[in-house]
Amino acid sequence: MPSFEIPEVDFSRYSNRQLASVPLALIALALVVLVAWTVVFGHPVTPGFEFTGGTEITVQAAGGQPAIQQAFSAEITSIQPVRSQADTYIVTFQSTNLEQLTQSANAAFGAENVLSKQSVSPSFGASAQQTAVFGLGVAFAGMAIVVFALFRTLVPSGAVVVSALGDILVPMALMNVFGIKLSLGTVAALLMLIGYSVDSDILLTNHVLRRSGGFYESVDRAMKTGVTMTVTSLCAMAVMAVVAYLFGIDLMASIGIILVFGLATDLVNTYMLNLSLLRWYKYEGVAR
Repeated sequence: MPSFEIPEVDFSRYSNRQLASVPLALIALALVVLVAWTVVFGHPVTPGFEFTGGTEITVQAAGGQPAIQQAFSAEITSIQPVRSQADTYIVTFQSTNLEQLTQSANAAFGAENVLSKQSVSPSFGASAQQTAVFGLGVAFAGMAIVVFALFRTLVPSGAVVVSALGDILVPMALMNVFGIKLSLGTVAALLMLIGYSVDSDILLTNHVLRRSGGFYESVDRAMKTGVTMTVTSLCAMAVMAVVAYLFGIDLMASIGIILVFGLATDLVNTYMLNLSLLRWYKYEGVAR
């Protein structure tokens, strides 16, 4: 039966600056991407249909995208093929006139080929976006409060919070790079990342500060549990993303990809950034 062995890493070979430089560079690069995206497009992450408002119609069109372009007089925002169904497309409009757009689709392709339709008003979409972002902020703030209450020391608690923040910022930046839009589903993925990331960080911090044994012995014990847990979750999310992509379930694929990004980032942040801050705190900071 195959087993997953966590190799021992000699962290003493690397200075705190060397360990922290890689995750801090990733976080800085993510911030640059998010700020640039905000300046150019007005949002740090491109909002999806649920947050911008508009109309979405799924049609079967044998003529493909050219036939869809000719069928509607309203401006088309995007045409996305459905991979699991031949000649099927999700057509998005900025207009919220669902009745008129449905009539155009029925006339061009037949009512039996209009598979689904929905409309979201811009005001409702903006309200949903504000609620989702507020919920994400409240969840992160609540996590930070719990962490500070748990350890009651600035540096270890701050290390957990900064590491968790990086686990959110990097996937958000990669969402823009890979064309994944912000929706209720992807917001849920970001909320899941808060739980995943803080779990491994608390595990490491608790082993170092509250368990018996030397620093590197405690780190090794924490890694055997934490890395196994994170890599297992990462592999499961990767499989989910691939399967969902093959079957054309775009939302599940997007959630899986975001979680893969976040969990991979969590490994770097936990065992480089958080570890370097804990080592500084224990040997050079106020805990010496």
